[in-house]
Amino acid sequence: MNTRKKAADRFTAKHIAFLLIGGMVLAAAVSAAVTWHAAKKGTADKKNRSTDPILILYTNDMHCAVEAGEHSLGFAGLTAIKDWAETVSEYVTLADCGDAIQGDAAGLLSEGACMVDLMNEAGYDLCTFGNHEFDYGMEQILALSKERSKARYLSCNFLEAETGKTVAEPYAILDYGGIRAAFIGISTPEAITSSSPAGFLDEEGNYKYEFCQGKQGERLYDAVQSAADKARQEGADYVIALAHLGTDESAQPYRSVDVIAHTSGIDALLDGHSHSVIGQELVKNKEGREVLLSSTGSRLANVGCLTIDTKGTAQLSDDTLKTTLLSGEAARQMDASVQSILAQYEDQLQEVVAYADTELSVNSKNGNRMVRCRETAIGNLCADAFRAVSGADLAVVNGGGIRAGISAGEVTQQDILHVFPFGNQLCMAACTGQEILDLLEFACRNVATEPENADGPVGEAGGFLQVSGIRFRVDTGVESSCVLDEQGMFVEVAGERRVKEVQILGQQTGEYQELDPEQTYTLAASDYLLREGGDGVGMFRGHEFLNMQPVQDGQALAEYLRVELGGKIPESYAGVQGRIIVR
Repeated sequence: MNTRKKAADRFTAKHIAFLLIGGMVLAAAVSAAVTWHAAKKGTADKKNRSTDPILILYTNDMHCAVEAGEHSLGFAGLTAIKDWAETVSEYVTLADCGDAIQGDAAGLLSEGACMVDLMNEAGYDLCTFGNHEFDYGMEQILALSKERSKARYLSCNFLEAETGKTVAEPYAILDYGGIRAAFIGISTPEAITSSSPAGFLDEEGNYKYEFCQGKQGERLYDAVQSAADKARQEGADYVIALAHLGTDESAQPYRSVDVIAHTSGIDALLDGHSHSVIGQELVKNKEGREVLLSSTGSRLANVGCLTIDTKGTAQLSDDTLKTTLLSGEAARQMDASVQSILAQYEDQLQEVVAYADTELSVNSKNGNRMVRCRETAIGNLCADAFRAVSGADLAVVNGGGIRAGISAGEVTQQDILHVFPFGNQLCMAACTGQEILDLLEFACRNVATEPENADGPVGEAGGFLQVSGIRFRVDTGVESSCVLDEQGMFVEVAGERRVKEVQILGQQTGEYQELDPEQTYTLAASDYLLREGGDGVGMFRGHEFLNMQPVQDGQALAEYLRVELGGKIPESYAGVQGRIIVR
């Protein structure tokens, strides 16, 4: 028996469970004992090919999680897993499914460059674009993906609007000793509204880039199908999608399950965007054939491994595909490169801004992202900071922009950057009460009441607003009648409104009074929402924005904590204050 055959047998028998890797114990979480036989699409068995297993390691939604911790493997764990994989087989590929370069201080301060450097060092081969890859502007991500990154960036539906040409390669075919696997990149069409919409426009306000968006999803499905068909025609034995689509209901018809259901020829779809933990799920494609779906969660809580198991033979007919999630605690020191990058900013990041007597979380005790569907203490604090620093009548903060809570104890600059990692600018506009009503209606379109015995509230969306200087009630018994265009941007409210009893807090009286649709109010929010139309908030584009001293969202929060609150977060922020009532 040759050594390659032994390696294949060893890998198959252990199912990657409890492997000792460089002093790190890995627990492999395999969803059910399902072995899925790949569709060959008529490909004949190949006599002259490797019998090694093919290991495709994958990550998604890393959001700059470079340090190992209780809930993250970090780059030390990632590289240990890759080192192990290379002892099992000579055919190892490392791929990322998007949202890697944004999400923490190092990413923000380097505009994603430091994360690309670390991914180069880790040995990434392939990447696709997540929506947050565009947070630092189109020019920056194109430079990073085309010039700085050693990995090949793929996307079959990221197009130049005028020419219809793909901005990056739609797919890549890799040869593994005679087995050819195609990797198709798929980026969520929601990128236009969930990143910085202004970055996709030319100087005249026309869309310069697009993602095959459309209400019914056909353009996206067609782009994916075309890439899969061409890859098969070029001799691909397997077709694997590296996708940033997600499974959230609000993303329909762009979810990974939607793409699988409307296409054929894909063997496995590795997914990101919704931070879902999916070890292995089988989803039927339009021909009724089962396709593997997997996603690792977020922030390197897991590293996925897609195995093409050859069974140690040269025949394709007995190959199997399966996915596994690897997790564990790092037992060795952080890689020197990570420490070097973080050390540059350590003194600045550890400066204490304030003290908190209680924790202000973005999640419920069950882990639901409350900041995206209900009033929260952290949301109230952030919105109050925007209103106080700007002097506006009211302020709003999109829940998706608040990425972390604040723990009890000292609050540092690093904590502030965890809350607001995007570095958006605070801006202010004069708008009518009617525009505010439309904004609230649009923001609350996905809000729903929780079913009996549910873990917590449902209907979360990144565009849900945390508010200050205003209060209202959401009637979930009224179906949303918001009309959106094909880009996902707000058009109008066509029917009954679910947002009711809207009241504005008087700056002079300190009392709430009914909002007047005809009156003009000043509204503070991030430039992502107001100026760029983020999360589909298009009703303020073209407005004249009021002059104010440039300040980032994190700076506004820090100033509010220092100056307005005197360095101490009061008990009034320990819970919600009845600003948003959901019934």
